[in-house]
Amino acid sequence: MISFSKPDVEQFLRTFSIGDFAVSPDEKQLVFSTNLSGKYNLWAMNLPNTFPSQLTFIDQSCQGLIYDKQGRFIIAGFDRNGDENTQFYGIPLQGGTMKKIIYEEGTRNSVPILSEDGNKLYYTSSKGNPTYLNAYVYDLVTGEEKTILVGKDAPTFLLDFSPNEELALYYKHFSNTYKLLYAKRGEEHILLTPPTDQQHTVSGAVFVSDKLIYLLTNYNADFTYLASYNLETNEFVKLKDLENESFTTLKYNKEKHCLYVISEKGVEDHLYKHDLLSNNWEELHSPCSIIEKLIVTKSGTLYLLGRSATKPHNIYQLKENEWTSLTEYTVPGVDQSELVEPDVITYSSFDGLEIEALFFKAKKENDNGEIIFWPHGGPQAAERKFFRASFQFFLNNGYSIFAPNFRGSTGYGLAFTKMVEGDWGHSPRLDNVAGLDWLIENDYAVKGNILLMGGSYGGYMALLLHGRHADYFKAVVDIFGPSDLFSFINSVPEDWKPIMDQWVGNPERDKQKLIEYSPITYLENMVKPMLVIQGANDPRVVKEESDQIVQALKDKGREVEYMLLEDEGHGFSKKENEIAVYQKILSFLNQFVESKVNA
Repeated sequence: MISFSKPDVEQFLRTFSIGDFAVSPDEKQLVFSTNLSGKYNLWAMNLPNTFPSQLTFIDQSCQGLIYDKQGRFIIAGFDRNGDENTQFYGIPLQGGTMKKIIYEEGTRNSVPILSEDGNKLYYTSSKGNPTYLNAYVYDLVTGEEKTILVGKDAPTFLLDFSPNEELALYYKHFSNTYKLLYAKRGEEHILLTPPTDQQHTVSGAVFVSDKLIYLLTNYNADFTYLASYNLETNEFVKLKDLENESFTTLKYNKEKHCLYVISEKGVEDHLYKHDLLSNNWEELHSPCSIIEKLIVTKSGTLYLLGRSATKPHNIYQLKENEWTSLTEYTVPGVDQSELVEPDVITYSSFDGLEIEALFFKAKKENDNGEIIFWPHGGPQAAERKFFRASFQFFLNNGYSIFAPNFRGSTGYGLAFTKMVEGDWGHSPRLDNVAGLDWLIENDYAVKGNILLMGGSYGGYMALLLHGRHADYFKAVVDIFGPSDLFSFINSVPEDWKPIMDQWVGNPERDKQKLIEYSPITYLENMVKPMLVIQGANDPRVVKEESDQIVQALKDKGREVEYMLLEDEGHGFSKKENEIAVYQKILSFLNQFVESKVNA
C-alpha cells in the first residue's frame, strides 16, 4: 500500500477562480473568465460538453461579458494589469483574433449592452466626462458613435432598455447608499422612486413590458424590497419585502412570466422565484452560500455563479429543480473535510450595537494557537460565507481567523451601512476593538498576541488599529490600505471623487477629523513589525499610499517590509503573484508563532 504525505499548503493557493460568465442565446455555449492557466482568460464550454477550451490569450481579467443576442459573437472588456481602464473587444465564438471595438487609452468603460439586432453597442464611459461619465451608442456596422446620455450631478450609468428600445434606464450614483433610478423617454427623464429628501438606493431593475418596470429599492425602508413603476400612470407600488433581508439582484423571464430575486441576509444569500400570474413567492434551494451572478435564459433555465466558505467558485445549471455543477473547481488534492466552515457569532460594541462576525477556527491537528484579526475591505461590503483560498491556506497552517462585520458593512440594512460614512476612523474602529476584546474575554486570545491583517479599507483599519491600539498586536500586515485620507481623497479615480465628501469627508470642512482618522498621524505608536503589500497599478489606493507609510516608518527605524507587485492593481489577478504574496505573508507571520507576551 502506498502512503501519501499531507497535501502541501501551497495547494490551497492553487485553487482557481471564476470572475464572470455568459450563456449563448441558444444555450449551446457558455463562456467564462477564469485563471485556469494561471492568468485570467476567457474559456468556453460547448454544452452539454463541459470540457473547456481557451478562447483568449490576453492574460487579463474580464469586466463586462455578453453574447450578441443573435449568437454570432461575444463582447468582452479587459483592463491592463489591474489599471481598471476597461476596453471592449469583439471575440469570435470559437476564439481567435480579438477585434478592438471600444478602445481609447486612459478611459474607463463599463456596462456593455447590445441591441436586439446586434448592430449597436451601448456603454458607459469616462470619455469626455471623467467625473460624471457619459453613455454612448456605437454602430458596429457603420462605425459611427453618438452620445446618448450626459452625466450630471453624479456618476451616471446606463442600465437597460425597454423591449422596443425606446426607453433607457439609467442610475445616478451619488454615494454607495444613495442611488436614483431614471427612465429616459426622448428628452424626458422620469424618476422611478417617489421624490424625497431621504437618501435611498435602487439596486436592480427590469422591464416586463414597455410600460411596466420592476425594481429593487429601499425607498422609505431599511431593507431593499421589490417594487413596480408604471410609466403610463406614474404609479410606484411596493410589492414584496422580507424581514431583515435586502434584495440585491432581479431577473425576469418573459416566457415563464416570473421574476427571480437574490437577497442578502447577513453572511448568506437566498434565491426566490416570484410567479407574476399566480403571485406565488417561493424560495429555491441554492447550491452555494453566496450567489455572485444569475442568468435566466428564454427557456427558463437558470445558470448561477457562486461559492461557499469551503467551496470555490463554480457555475451551476438548474434544470427540472435540480442543480448541476458545470465546473468542478475544488482545492486540488485536498478533501473538503480538511476545510474549515466559520462559526457565526455576535458581540456588543462600545455603544451596545450588535456586531456579527465570522470566526474560522483552525482544526485541532493544525492549530498553532495564533489568531489573525481580519477587518474586511469596502468598507461598505462584508465578510461573508464565501471561499477565500488565502483563509483556508492560513487555517491549514494553524492560524484561526476572526472577521467582524463592523458598522458600515452591507447585509444589515441601509442605516447600518450608512454608519461608516464620514466616520471611517472612529466607530468602526471601536467595533473592531470590541471584537478584539471579545476574543480576549472568551479566552481565544491574549492581549498583545494577536496578528492583524487587512486589505483595502481593511488595510487602512489595520494601519489605524496599529497606530492607536498597538498593545493588542504583535505583528501587522497591510494590503493596499490608504495611509493618509487627504492624499487618498485626492488620488481616487475621477468618477469616485463626487462621492468622497459623504463617504470619507471634505478635506477643508472635515480637516481635523480627517487628521484624526488618518493612520499616518499615529506613526509614533506604530512599533510592531509590519509587512506592506501594494499593486503598482492600483487606481483605487494608489502606490503612493503605501510608499509614504513605508518610508515614514523606515525613517523612524521601524521594522517594516514592503512587497510591490509591478503588474497588479487592487487585488491579485495572476496566480503566481497571489501565491508569492501569501507565501510571503505566511513566512512573515511564522516569525511570531513562538513569540508570546505574558497573560
